[in-house]
Formats: sequence, structure tokens, C-alpha cells
Amino acid sequence: MSLRVQVFAACWLALLAAGVASAEDEEVGAEAPPAAVAPEKPQPADYAKPMGPEDSFNRGTPRGAVYGFQQAAAAGDWERASQYLDLRRVDDPERRGRELARQLKTVVDQTVIVDYENLAADNAGAGDDGLPAWQDRLAVVQAESGRVDLLLQRVPRDGDGVRIWQISAATLDEVPSLYDEFGFGLLERYFPPLFFEVRFFDVELWQWVGVLGLLFVAWLLSWVFATAVVKLLAALTTRTSSTVDDRVLHLVRNPARLLLGVLLFHAGTALLGLSPDARATLVAFERAVVVVAVAWLFLQLIDLSALSMQERMSRRDPGAAALLAPGRKSARALIVVLAGLFLLDNLGFNVAALIAGLGVGGIAVALAAQKTVENLFGGVSVMLDRPVRVGDFCRFGDKVGTVEEIGLRSTRIRTLDRTVITVPNAEFSSLQIENFAKRDRIRLLATVGVRYETTPEQLRYILAQLREMLLAHPKIDKDPLRVRFVNFGAYSLDLELYAYARTSDWSEFLGIREDIFLRVMDVVEQAGSGFAFPSSTMYLGRDDGLDEGHAREAEARVAAWRDDDQLPFPDYSPEQRAERLDTLDWPPEGSHGKPRQRAPTQGTDDG
Repeated sequence: MSLRVQVFAACWLALLAAGVASAEDEEVGAEAPPAAVAPEKPQPADYAKPMGPEDSFNRGTPRGAVYGFQQAAAAGDWERASQYLDLRRVDDPERRGRELARQLKTVVDQTVIVDYENLAADNAGAGDDGLPAWQDRLAVVQAESGRVDLLLQRVPRDGDGVRIWQISAATLDEVPSLYDEFGFGLLERYFPPLFFEVRFFDVELWQWVGVLGLLFVAWLLSWVFATAVVKLLAALTTRTSSTVDDRVLHLVRNPARLLLGVLLFHAGTALLGLSPDARATLVAFERAVVVVAVAWLFLQLIDLSALSMQERMSRRDPGAAALLAPGRKSARALIVVLAGLFLLDNLGFNVAALIAGLGVGGIAVALAAQKTVENLFGGVSVMLDRPVRVGDFCRFGDKVGTVEEIGLRSTRIRTLDRTVITVPNAEFSSLQIENFAKRDRIRLLATVGVRYETTPEQLRYILAQLREMLLAHPKIDKDPLRVRFVNFGAYSLDLELYAYARTSDWSEFLGIREDIFLRVMDVVEQAGSGFAFPSSTMYLGRDDGLDEGHAREAEARVAAWRDDDQLPFPDYSPEQRAERLDTLDWPPEGSHGKPRQRAPTQGTDDG
């Protein structure tokens, strides 16, 4: 069975349920407003209460007579329905009475809606309708010949002469002509009387058959028409380079068929001559199906939009694409909620009061779900701000790991121990997050300690060779890059290597750093030096002590400063500072930054 057939079958079952509910309401009377709104108005059950003379058919008042006739006719009890007609001027009242009752019921159903509130509930009738005291107006029918009054008349009851109310004889004279105009016409010629005499839930048998046939015809025509249109549009969309139009056509096909079927069914119901109550039930049902079809259409379009956006964003920004899943679910939920509200409103519920009640209850729910809401907003914050993405290696707090999932409530991270940590989004978004995956380079920082026995010339060689090695290395960024003699350590001369490796992959960086360190060892070995380590050296030979010549020269120079009042303590005098300012060679003599000063050569006289 196709989807459309299933939908129409569900519609048909819903219609039957609505008819059952309508029939149950008619057994106790027409619907009245709640007592809280208008307590002075009678309830439906009051229409059947005898308010006039005692009568087994409750014909003591105009309201009771009309209500009794409608109930008997709805049940198909035409014998009882004829008891509410004034048949004193009718030949063969037993047979003719049943026929007139059926025809009158058809005319009333096709032309008017009976308002029991406007019918008199007293045996005296309504005194202000401009009619004689023994007549009351049931309704007015707009016929081709003009206005026709459907009247009730107070007549003596057979046997005891008690005054009761019945459909007037003058009205019964008009019933055949009204039936010719508002009846079933040619249908009665080709269908047996059973189709017009049997009624279920105040709907005649032929109308039930017509509804079933109309459902099938509407489904068939909508399928044929929609299929033809889809094929025509498909021939056009295949000529375009985009696939979006093909997807749109595929997704909206079934909802469009359903909408077209409802439209055809609604147009066809005008031919069935349904009563106003039955027609109102069908209209309410059609509205419900339209709401379902429109909601279905929007759900399909949301799925299509999310799919198209995901395809585009996954190529440019995979992190932003992660927002589409919760956004799509939220949009679908909103459509479903709106469709549910429309359906409830169509069924007669007070949607405004329902929403107000949900608002009051929502406060309590929000207080109870405060943590959940906090985590929800935290998840949205993580998705929008995107400090990390799925697959990123990061440090959060005092832990490190790889992000595996970012949900609406929590974020799951796999640690280096291969365990999974679930962090609530409210807490995760408040942590300091260090994302290692976002770095474009990795810093190489190392301190090389060489032995104190290394001479200045050896140290200069090591520094120059290490700088040359880093400059020549293809995986080392050239800016910034430095190798400097930075410290006299406790047991070593400390050299600092500072550079950036051209990679963001930690495994590749480890290989680059390993290669650099091995080349450093080669350079230190080539310089004839070695790496320092904590040690103690004991010299068993005789110590030469201090250099006495240099010591005497230093002491003599200090004595000369003191005699000339030039001792630079606590600081140099301004004259001394000006005399010594910027007098050292820089760059050092022999470097590329300072050309060597050559002695001028004496010229020769050739003359």
C-alpha cells in the first residue's frame, strides 16, 4: 500500500471517530457554551426535558418538538419522526408521513443550521416573532421561488385534545418542492431507496459511499497530475548543472500530492450535499491534513537545506558544520510543535491558555533543569567559538587529550592513557583550553652545556657552526632563529638554541629535533670540546698559582689611578665616561660586519 493510500485511510478512520463523537453529542442535545461563560443558558440535555404538557414525544414546546424530530431522523426512525408532523391534511399519513419526514430532514440539513436557543421552551411559544400565537418559526429557507418559512404549529393532540407542537401542514405542503430543489435529483432514479433511507451518524448511506469514492478519485487524480508535473519538471532540472533542484523536486513531491488530494477532495464534497455538521467535521479534518502536509513539506526542506549547507561548510569550515546537526534537530522540533498547536486549535482546544500554562510550568522546569540548560548554552558556546574541534589535541585544565565528540550537553576527550573523559560543556567552556592542533610551528628550545675547559676560540667555532647548521636545515624556520652564549653555569658554559620547526605534527617535530641534537653533538666533537656534566676534578700535579707578572702590572696601574685621583669608584667621572664611550670594536675585529683596516702603501715616483 502506498503512502498516500495509508494517509487517506488514516483520514477516513479519523472521520469515523469524529462522526461517532458527533452522534454521541446529538444524543444528549446540541452543544452549548460552558456554564462558566453563560450559566443562564440551558445545557444540551435540557432540550429533551418536557417543559410543557406531558407528552411521550416531548412535543409540549417548539424546542422539544424540533429536538425530538432531529433525534428521530438522525437515528433513521422515520416512523417516530413522522409523529412531529401535522399530517391531518395528508392522504395515507402513515406512508406519506415517513416520506415527508425524510424529505424535510434533507431540506433542513442542506439549507439551515437549527439554533435551539432561539426556539421557545414554553407551550405558549414565542410571542414576539410577528406570527399568530399558535405558530412559531423554525427557520427560513432561501429557495429559487423566494423565502419559505418552516413553521411549527400548536395543534390538538389526537385523543385528548392537549395542545402540542408539530411541523405545520402549510410547511409540509412546501416540502416536496423544496426537496426537488435541495434533494438528490437524478441520484434517486439510479440508486435504490436504501441509499437515502439508511443513515449512519446523521449521514446517509449514499453520502458515505460518495465520501469513499471521492477519497479514491482525489487520490487518483492527485497522483496522476503530480506525476505528470514531476516528470515535466524533472526534464527541465536535468538540464541544469546543480543538483539542488533535483533534490527539491524529489522531496516536495509527496507533500504536494497530499495537498493536491485534499484540495480535490474539498472541492468534491460540495457535490455530496452533506449536512452542516458533517461538512464542518470534514472541513476540520481537511485542515488537519493540510497542517500535516505543510509540516511534512517544511521538514523535507529543512533536511535538504541542512544537507546542502553541510556539503558546502565541510569543505571550508568543518567546525561550523558541526552546528548543523543540533540546528537541524531544533528546527524540526519547532515545526512539529507548531503543527501540534495548529492541530489542537483545529480540534477546539484553547491554545492560548495552553501556551500560558506551559509558560508557568516552564519556569519550574527551567529551575529544575538549570544545570542542563547551562550545559546546553555551554555547548552552543563551544560550537560557536570553536576553541577546539573534533580530532584536535588539546590541554584543558591539567589534562591533555584528543577531542572525540562535542555534544549539546558534554564534550568527550580521549586521554593519552586511552581513557575517555566526559566534561560538561558549562565546565569545559570556562577552562583555559590550549589547542595544540592550531599551532602552525613548534618551538625548538634547548640549552647546550660545554665544558669549562673550552677556549673562547673553540666556543666561537661551536656558535658559528650551530648557526650555520640551523640556517641550512630545510625544516627550521629562519625567523626567529638564534644560537647564543647565555650563561656561565655551575659546571658548564651554557649555549641556547632557539628556533621554530616548520611543522604542526608532534611526531614529525620529534624527528626534526632528534636530527638537530645529533648534529649539535657532531659540531661539539669537531670543535674538540665536550659536554659538561656535574663532576669534580682533582689535580695531583703542582699548581702554578697566579701569574705574578700580570698581577704586578694590575697593581701598579691601580696605584697610578689613585695617585692621579682617577680611581673609577664608585663610578667614572663624566670626563672619564666621555673618554671611554663606544671605544671597543663592534662587530669584533675580523667579522663580516667590520672590514679589516689595511695600512696604506707608499707610492713610487716613476718620473
